[in-house]
Amino acid sequence: MVAMSSIAIVDEDKNVRDSVADYLTLAGFDVVAFASASEALTHLETNPMDIVITDIPLKGTSGFELTDTIKKNFSTDVIILTGYSTGYSYEEAINKGASDFVFKPVRFEELMLRIKRVLHERRLTCERNDMLNRLKRMAVTDPLTRLFNLRYFYNQLEKEIDRFNRYSRPLSLMLLDIDNFKIFNDTYGHLEGDRILVNLGKVIRECLRAMDSGYRFGGEEFTVILPETTVNEGIVVAERIQRAMRDASFSPPSAPEPVITTLSIGLTEYESGEPLKEFVRRADRAMYLSKARGKDLISMLNKNNAE
Repeated sequence: MVAMSSIAIVDEDKNVRDSVADYLTLAGFDVVAFASASEALTHLETNPMDIVITDIPLKGTSGFELTDTIKKNFSTDVIILTGYSTGYSYEEAINKGASDFVFKPVRFEELMLRIKRVLHERRLTCERNDMLNRLKRMAVTDPLTRLFNLRYFYNQLEKEIDRFNRYSRPLSLMLLDIDNFKIFNDTYGHLEGDRILVNLGKVIRECLRAMDSGYRFGGEEFTVILPETTVNEGIVVAERIQRAMRDASFSPPSAPEPVITTLSIGLTEYESGEPLKEFVRRADRAMYLSKARGKDLISMLNKNNAE
């Protein structure tokens, strides 16, 4: 880890700058050195760093101001290294966002211990954030299909309706149901049925545009939110999903031939002022209309002809 860590030195004193940089380079760090805060910030824009070690007095700014800018804009820790032992305190440096505070003349062994501590805490923070992000994803994701779950669907749909009310942009909703899924489960078993659900989740993710989002609605029912999309434009997405699912045939061990899976799909477009639940119910009615008409179909309903 030490060999991969990157450190920037910011100090107007060339002797200090070079000696610290040489020591840390020999210790296995990837080191760059700058005489000014502006040079360091320009470098950080395109080169992420683990740690910036900075003096307090700098041309045009101060090490504290540099620390504040770094903490607001970059994922980088800062160690203050200064000879002004009477004018500044450890508490002040930490309050400004620094991870540590070291006085000059620098003792390299002490500096190394401080760097190792900061890197250790940095690793722990990254690991904790990764774990929290995984837990957040798990809380909103269906574990089988890897699509979002029903709770997240309603939260997101509320946001999209709010966006519709603010910007008057079209919003459509798609509901999908796997045709004859119960018969398939009864014939070939739930493990084979899960294979179909997993594959449909994959198909939906691959067929959606960047603005769309897919959800497992429950059982063999799925839903897709289509922002910035009229119901007629939504047909293109629905047909793409339907076609991809038909092409992905399944071969259960006891099946005499590959099984083609079809979908019944309903589409509807949001109407200004209508309750969220009515919007969802209309999409559901459109989907069941596809089933009533013979399955493997796409049906559309608007507010006027859905009553």
